[in-house]
Amino acid sequence: MQERTYLDSNATSILRPCVRNSMAKAFDLVGNPSSVHYFGRAARYHIDLAREQVASLVGVLPSQVIFTSGGTESNNLAINGINSQITIASSIEHASVLKACLSGHFLPVDKDGVVNINRLPGLIPKNSLKTLVSIMLANNETGVIQPIKETAEIANSLGAIIHTDAVQAAGKIPIDFDALNVHCMSISAHKLGGPSGVGALIIKEGLDIRSLLGGGGQENSYRPGTQNTLGIIGFGAAAEAARKEISEFEKLSNLRNKLELRVKAMARVKIFGSGAERLPNTSLLGFPNISSETLVLALDLEGIAVSSGAACASGKVDGNHVLFAMGAKEEAIRVSFGWSSNEEDIDAFMRAFEKIYPRLLNGLAA
Repeated sequence: MQERTYLDSNATSILRPCVRNSMAKAFDLVGNPSSVHYFGRAARYHIDLAREQVASLVGVLPSQVIFTSGGTESNNLAINGINSQITIASSIEHASVLKACLSGHFLPVDKDGVVNINRLPGLIPKNSLKTLVSIMLANNETGVIQPIKETAEIANSLGAIIHTDAVQAAGKIPIDFDALNVHCMSISAHKLGGPSGVGALIIKEGLDIRSLLGGGGQENSYRPGTQNTLGIIGFGAAAEAARKEISEFEKLSNLRNKLELRVKAMARVKIFGSGAERLPNTSLLGFPNISSETLVLALDLEGIAVSSGAACASGKVDGNHVLFAMGAKEEAIRVSFGWSSNEEDIDAFMRAFEKIYPRLLNGLAA
C-alpha cells in the first residue's frame, strides 16, 4: 500500500492523540450541559474546563470565550453581530469575511501580501457612524502575519471596532488577546489539532454584540443551542497541547526553510510572502507555466497531500484571490506543516517533486 505524506495542515490539522483520548472518554457523557441534574452538571464541568483551556491559549478570561461551530460562524458572528454601519476588511481575508463585508471597503496588500493600513484612517469617518475593521492575524494561503497591533491602534484612536480572524494563527504563534488590543477574535479547533465543527469567538469584556440565532441562553445568549460537548472537549485538549508546545511549533520554520531551499535548488520557483514575517509552517510556492491544479493532482498520485487555492471551497480549485490581490501571475501550491511533521516529510515531498517536475515542465504529464 502506498505511503502517504500529509502537508496540508492549514486546511485541517491531523488530530492530536491527546484530543482523540479526551474525546473517547467523553462519549460516556450523556447529559445536556444546561440540565441541573448530575449528568448535566458533569457535561457542563467539562465544557467549563475546555473554556478555561481555550482562554489560556490566547490569554483571556473564560467568560470571554464564546463557543461556535467554527471559524466561519465566528467571523459571521463578529461582523454581523456588531451593529456597524461601515465595514472595512483586507482584500486577502477568508471568504467568510469577504462575503460578510460585501458592501464595505477593502484594503489592498503589497507584493508580499502585507495589508496596507496607511489608507485605513481615510476610510473611517469622523462622525457617529459605527465602523468595524476586520483584518486577519495571519493569512491562510501565504502564512504572512499582518500588522494587527498597528491596525488596532489606528482603529481604536478613531473609535472603530476591530476584529481579527486568528483561525490560521492560533496555536502556531503566541497570541495575547489584550496585547493585540482588538475587540474580538475568531479561532477554530481543527487548525490546531482539534476536531472539525467547533471554534470560538473571543470577545473583549463589555463588547456590544448580538446573537445571529434565536433560541436559548447558551453561551451567555451569544450563541444559543445545545453545546457540542464532545467537540468542545476536543477543542480544549487541542488548545492546551498547542499552548504547551508553541515553542516546538515555531521550530517548524526550520523544516519550511529546508524545503524551500531544496525546491529552489532544482526548480524555477517564486516563494510568496518570503519578504515578510510568516507563520513557521507555511510555504506558498509558484512555478511559472505549471498549473497548480495539475501539480497538486500529480503530487497526490505520488502520495503527497498539498493544496491549491483554498480548501474551504467544497473541493473546487478556484482562482486564488490572495495571489490576485498580491498582483501575482503565477499559480501556486501551498505546503503547510503540522504538529507531527518531520524531516521525512520533506524527503518524501522532494522524491515526488523531483519525479514529476521535469515531466510537468515539458508538458509530458499524463
